[in-house]
Amino acid sequence: MSDLKIYNTLAREKQLFSPIEPGKVRMYVCGMTVYDYCHLGHGRVMVVFDMVQRWLRQSGFDVTYVRNITDIDDKIIKRAVKNGETISQLTGRFIQAMDDDAAALNVQKPDYEPRATSFVPQMQTLIKKLEDNGLAYQGSDGDVNYSVRDFAGYGKLSGKSLDDLRAGERVDVNVGKRDPLDFVLWKAAKQSEPEEVKWASQWGQGRPGWHIECSAMAGELLGEQFDIHGGGQDLQFPHHENEIAQSEGAHVHRFANYWMHNGFVRIDNEKMSKSLGNFFTIRDVLKKYDPEVVRFFILRAHYRSPLNYADTNLDDAKHALTRLYTALKEAIDDDLPLDWQETHAQRVAEAMNDDFNTPMAISVLFDLANEINKHKSPTMARQLKGLAETLGLLQRIPEDFLKGCPTAGSDIVVNGIAEEVLSTQDILLKIQARQVAKAARDFNAADRIRNELLAVGVLLEDRPGGQTEWRRV
Repeated sequence: MSDLKIYNTLAREKQLFSPIEPGKVRMYVCGMTVYDYCHLGHGRVMVVFDMVQRWLRQSGFDVTYVRNITDIDDKIIKRAVKNGETISQLTGRFIQAMDDDAAALNVQKPDYEPRATSFVPQMQTLIKKLEDNGLAYQGSDGDVNYSVRDFAGYGKLSGKSLDDLRAGERVDVNVGKRDPLDFVLWKAAKQSEPEEVKWASQWGQGRPGWHIECSAMAGELLGEQFDIHGGGQDLQFPHHENEIAQSEGAHVHRFANYWMHNGFVRIDNEKMSKSLGNFFTIRDVLKKYDPEVVRFFILRAHYRSPLNYADTNLDDAKHALTRLYTALKEAIDDDLPLDWQETHAQRVAEAMNDDFNTPMAISVLFDLANEINKHKSPTMARQLKGLAETLGLLQRIPEDFLKGCPTAGSDIVVNGIAEEVLSTQDILLKIQARQVAKAARDFNAADRIRNELLAVGVLLEDRPGGQTEWRRV
């Protein structure tokens, strides 16, 4: 089995993975700001780094996986005030919704999910260190800012030079800054803001800036230097760039050794955006597609590539996953442990060790499915199920997936027309009526029932001996 290589955004190349402590991996991933339901981009981050931590554990590493929750932020305050509720009520509701979405996508819980509001003292300590090191100052408006030009390594992650940066790219530019490129570490309290977002500090009442949160939480839970830092490509600049400036400016040594960023989600080949009206929450998508189909769709693309969301692509993912489950239905696995010396397993390991190449790994699963379809081999069925488990796929009873559907009584859209989803009982009754029609040699009625079921997404398959099987398509 080959050694693991990871594309390191900081180095701009694939590098052999060598953890700081042999056999152990410490990984931090930037999580969600919980003021609304998670969108598909959040779903991709959750699934991608769930895949990463699964493979690291499968490879024998002792993994500590941290994914934070931002539960204090300008958007959170604005939404809570608008709704007439407390910050904790708003964030508590959307944290639960996030957990529900993650569970639906078969995303395993991280080892730690720190909330920013629980680490304010650590943030204050870090800011004080930066101030002592000459990298932070308090402005005339009371905010404490980071002095970007005083950190020599600024721009090394994003490749941006200070001369190229514009003030318009920065967040919350204000008159209290010495330089428009500086960013806020501590926000002075505003009289209009709720009391629950005001913490006492040596700089006066206030709250932390967004960037300082992750530096403090990562440092507290994983140490001043750790192995992998991950997140969406949109966070590379300025958020991750600012994290490096904060942590390395405070501790005067490297922050994270490997930086991983997953690609953007695009909607019909346009970047997903609220302003374009092409914004989908995970819940929106799960109303139309099985959660495992969505997970499969995400993993079918390489994590660094753009992911184009379109109904045709999700439909294709559904048909592809159906092929794999159909193969498992045709052969019962032998219930023995996964054999990593077997050829297909070796190919999956090679793919995953090449910067988590899930498209190549999934192509091996289809080769196994073809072998099962030809030979009905229990050994190959075991290998298919076991290898798919490393990706969080194919762990259901095949018939449950093949007959799975949205809640009976809900609507689906067929050729632009809303149709009610049939329950299993309704389908069995129609199959029984078709069998009666066939016994009476009323083949026109039998064909009509078959076509009616197909029109609402139920495919009938007649088997030898007069048996009829069905699945949803």
